[in-house]
Amino acid sequence: MSLPVVDVSALRSGGVASQRVADRIGAACREHGFFYATGHGVDPAWALELAIASRAFFALEDEQKATLRMERGGRAWRGWFPVGAELTSGRPDRKEGLYLGRELGAEDPRVRDGWPLHGPNLFPDALVPGLRPAVLRWMHAMEELGQLLMRGVALSLGLPAGWFAARLTRDPLLLFRIFHYPPLEEAEAAWSVGEHTDYGLLTILLQDDAGGLQVKSGGCWIDAPPLPGSFVCNLGDMLDRMTSGRYRSTPHRVRNESGRSRLSFPFFFDPGFDARVGPIDPTLPVSDDARERWDGASVHAFDGSYGDYLIGKVSKVFPELGRRELDR
Repeated sequence: MSLPVVDVSALRSGGVASQRVADRIGAACREHGFFYATGHGVDPAWALELAIASRAFFALEDEQKATLRMERGGRAWRGWFPVGAELTSGRPDRKEGLYLGRELGAEDPRVRDGWPLHGPNLFPDALVPGLRPAVLRWMHAMEELGQLLMRGVALSLGLPAGWFAARLTRDPLLLFRIFHYPPLEEAEAAWSVGEHTDYGLLTILLQDDAGGLQVKSGGCWIDAPPLPGSFVCNLGDMLDRMTSGRYRSTPHRVRNESGRSRLSFPFFFDPGFDARVGPIDPTLPVSDDARERWDGASVHAFDGSYGDYLIGKVSKVFPELGRRELDR
């Protein structure tokens, strides 16, 4: 079994061709919750620039990277964490990373009001000056691609193409991660990242050629190897909830057995922080996979804003930051 590959270029044109692409996206969302997107129009030179700058950053000594440690990001929850500092299902991951998001200044009303996950990024401008422009260019391109793909998701559900943009993603919450996975030793039993689902609407992943991503589909684990010129796209918990379980937020994991370092660049295109997320059609019966999930949790039991859901999840990934948020 392998994940479907969808050429999404026709989504820009509308009409019958756009609906055909949307139907393919819908089939992938129902069967796997994952698909590869090609025909996306993102300049490959931007991906190369991002990878070069990211490798330069992770090649720094930990003491240098620690000048961007997440504690310095405050409520914005931005910055660097070392290998083992991020938890998945309570277990330390075998990766380090840099948390980023939409660049917001102190004058932004959400920053002034102290909204979590909103604020400025931390960049190593003196050490890796190319990282800031590469990240900001990439995030802009991914936001445009996220809006395009969600047009396809909307059409696949029989909704107007602009349904999500009008209701949830006019001002989406944008979160971006740059992850560096050291190679696992042969005898090392741990996963680089354990089984988990993503939280929001849509994840757009660029991965390098090291491989190691696996997706749980049809009750078994399948590899999602890198395909040149493509992105791996997967659904988050909120889209599962909105479709009453018809579209799945599928568990996935990573084990870097390549013998070399692995880079991945997940971009999370999510509802607005204060958006309330519920079923698109409340009359549909809910197909709940809580019993099949590793954590036994039901995404359909949640009631509140997306920000509430996200803070609850991220607080488990970084417990110390979560405790600080609860103490406020």
